[in-house]
Amino acid sequence: MLTLTLLSPNKELAKLPSALSLSLSLFSCQLKLKSQEETTTVIATPTAFLGFNLEPRFNRKLKKHYQFKRKKETKSFFVSKKMGKDYLYPPHSIAKKLLPWTFYAVLSLAIFRLYLYPLHLYFHSASDQLPHTKSLIITSSSSASSSASSLSLTSSSLAQEKERADHDDETPCDYTIGKWVHDKMGPLYNGTTCGTIKEGQNCITHGRPDLGYLYWRWKPRLCKLPRFDPNAFLDFLRNKHLAFVGDSMARNQLESLLCMLSTVSLPNLVYRDGEDNKFRRWHFDAHNVTVSVYWSPFLVKGVEKSKTGPDHNKLYVDHVDERWAADLDQIDMIVLSVGHWFLHPAVYLEGDSVLGCHYCPGLNHTEIGFYDVLKKALKTTLKTITERRGSTGDFIDVFLTTFSPSHFEGEWDKAGACPKTTPYKEGEKLLEGMDVEIRHIEVEEVELAKENAKQFKGLRLEALDVTKLSLMRPDGHPGPYMYPNPFANGVQEHVQNDCVHWCLPGPIDTWNQILLEVIRKWERQSRREE
Repeated sequence: MLTLTLLSPNKELAKLPSALSLSLSLFSCQLKLKSQEETTTVIATPTAFLGFNLEPRFNRKLKKHYQFKRKKETKSFFVSKKMGKDYLYPPHSIAKKLLPWTFYAVLSLAIFRLYLYPLHLYFHSASDQLPHTKSLIITSSSSASSSASSLSLTSSSLAQEKERADHDDETPCDYTIGKWVHDKMGPLYNGTTCGTIKEGQNCITHGRPDLGYLYWRWKPRLCKLPRFDPNAFLDFLRNKHLAFVGDSMARNQLESLLCMLSTVSLPNLVYRDGEDNKFRRWHFDAHNVTVSVYWSPFLVKGVEKSKTGPDHNKLYVDHVDERWAADLDQIDMIVLSVGHWFLHPAVYLEGDSVLGCHYCPGLNHTEIGFYDVLKKALKTTLKTITERRGSTGDFIDVFLTTFSPSHFEGEWDKAGACPKTTPYKEGEKLLEGMDVEIRHIEVEEVELAKENAKQFKGLRLEALDVTKLSLMRPDGHPGPYMYPNPFANGVQEHVQNDCVHWCLPGPIDTWNQILLEVIRKWERQSRREE
C-alpha cells in the first residue's frame, strides 16, 4: 500500500499567512494504492505544495529535502530533473499523477476559508504620537473584529475572543491628531431644515455661493470618528438636563447640537429670557431630555461693558456667576466655553482688591494681561462645580470646550477678511501664540480639577480639545454672509465680517461628534463597573 501524507510542521506554517496555514494544517491527504511488494510512505510539506506551478513539479528555486521510507530502509533525495520536468517522485510513480488533484482540493478549501474569514492587519507607527502634548484621549467606538483562530472554538477560546474584542474596543484614540478629508455625505441638516440656527450663522440661507465647505469631515489619524448618531445621543441623555454655559461659542455649539438632534426629534422651546435670547431651554418630549443655554462670557461674576456705562468689563475672579451656578442642582451634564471675551478691555478684582487690568488706558491700574485671570476664573468655576455637586454625591459630567481660533486675514469691515474656501492641510498652519496659551491653560485646569474630583464620587471631567481641528478650518466662518446677500448691490466699501463663529451646518458639528464619543466611552466604563 502507498500512503501519501501532507504534514504541516510549525516552522513551515510560520512562513504562511495565518488563515492559509490554518486551513492547510486541517487536512491530511492519503492515497492508498495496492502493491504486491511493499508499503511506501511519501512525506511532503505545505511549502512543497506551494512550489507547484499547477503541475506535478516544483519551482526550481525550492530545493527541499524529502524522505522515502521503503520497508525498514530510509532513503533521502532532492527534487530531481528528468525529461525536462521536476519530479518529487520517480517519473513512473503513480503518485505524481494524483498529487495535483490533492493540491487543487487543499488550495480550493484554503481560498474558501480566506473568503469567509479575511485577514485583519494592524499597523501602528510611533510617529503618530505627539510627545509633550496634553490632548483628549478617548476610545474608539468601533473596532475591527478578530479572525477566528480555528474552525471550531471551545468555550475557553470563545472567552479569549471576547476578552480580545473588549481590549480592542478600549484602544486609546487621540481625536486632536488628524486631518480634514472630503466627505460625499455632507451634513445631517441644512439651513432650511433646522429652525434654531442664529441668523448670523445661517450661511446657506444668506446666499453663500460656495458650498464645498459642507463636504469635509475630521479624520483622526489613529482611529475612527463615527458620524453623529442623534438617536444614540438622546438615548444617553434620557431623563437628563444638558446645559451649555459660556459665551457666544457655547451658543454656537448648542445650536449645532439642536440642529443635529432635530433630524430625529423636534425640540420644544419651553423657556426664554434676556436680550438676544441669551437664556433659553428646550425639551425633547420622547426622551425627556432638557437642553439649556446660559449666557456667561466669563463663567465668573462679571459686569459687561455697555454703551451707557464703562467701556470695559469688570470681573470678580473669585466668585462664580450665579446666573447659571444657582441651577447646578438641576443639571446633569454641563459644557463650558469661554475665551474670546477675555480679550476685551477689563478690570479684575479678587475679594475687595483690584488685581489689575487688561488694556485700560486712562485707568490707574496695573496692566497684567488676561492669561492669569483666565486661569483663576476657570479654577473658581471648576472648583465650585466640584464642591457643590461632589458634596451631595449627585452625578454630574463636566466638559470644557477649548479655545476656537479666529481666522481674520484683513480688516474686519472689508471684503475678504476670511476668504479661504478649503481647509488647511497638515502643517500648512501652525498653532501658535495666543491660541496655544489659552488652550494650554484650559487643558491644564481641567487636569487639575480631575485630581481634585477624585475625592468625590460621580464627577467626570474632560477637556473637549477642538482647538487644532478648528484652526485648520478657515473656510467655515460666515464672513460677510453673517447678513443676507451682502453683495446684492456689488462690493461695498465697508462689509462687516464674522471670522470667529461658525456656519451652521459647518465644522462646529464635529465638536458634538467628539462630545458624543466621550459620553459613549463613559457609558461603557460605567457598565463595566456595575
